[in-house]
Amino acid sequence: MFEYITYVKMTNTVAEMRAMNLFDVIKEPCGMDTILSTEDLCRDFKIGDGSVVNALKNINIEIEKGKLTILRGRSGSGKTTLINILGALDKPTKGKVMFGGRDITRLSERARDDIRRYKMAFVFQSVALMSGMTAYENVDFGLRLAKYPYEERDKRTRECLRSVGLEKRMFHRPGEMSGGEQQRVAIARAIAHKPDIIFADEPTAELDTATALHVVKLFKELVARDEMTIIMTTHDPSMIDIADKVYTLEDGEIVE
Repeated sequence: MFEYITYVKMTNTVAEMRAMNLFDVIKEPCGMDTILSTEDLCRDFKIGDGSVVNALKNINIEIEKGKLTILRGRSGSGKTTLINILGALDKPTKGKVMFGGRDITRLSERARDDIRRYKMAFVFQSVALMSGMTAYENVDFGLRLAKYPYEERDKRTRECLRSVGLEKRMFHRPGEMSGGEQQRVAIARAIAHKPDIIFADEPTAELDTATALHVVKLFKELVARDEMTIIMTTHDPSMIDIADKVYTLEDGEIVE
């Protein structure tokens, strides 16, 4: 639960958002092809003995709009650190993350919260569904947090669950579903408010190979059908051929 709600704090008033020029970020379309990019991105962590771990070193990537991009690498390679920074969940030690024409690393926490709420979505390895809610209620809850118009919520919720093949399971709770079905509910929730970009951090790590491939193919279908932009991390080489673009990380650096 906490993984899901960390990026959906209570919304600001329209007046506050205008005062902070947030609508320039939230409403303005991104560039023609590149929706997100980084410039010399670095992230350092201090550990107990006072030494510094260079988790990311001068990362320069471009994410194309309407594509499935995979960040691949072994555990500890820096891919989760990178996706957290791209998704405005963390800040770099230095460097830029350009989204919507602005460096989002320089925005206030309130502004970053609103970008995550309205323009981004997240799919976690642990799915982070509300166990006491049905699939329908989980998706509807996400729409309520995003302030989606009340009169359109029911239609949009059913539409999203149908798009991931769960129209006959929408009134079942997570405990009554398989791991693959739960992940599809999480995907339906992520796409429901029509974000510009979806971040999926190891979404297939806890699934068997066949189910994992089904989930990634669903991502690919969303890209092809709805022109969604998806960034996904994985250490599984069987997923690579499905991607439009692959960046490989080793020891915090992009390698060819």
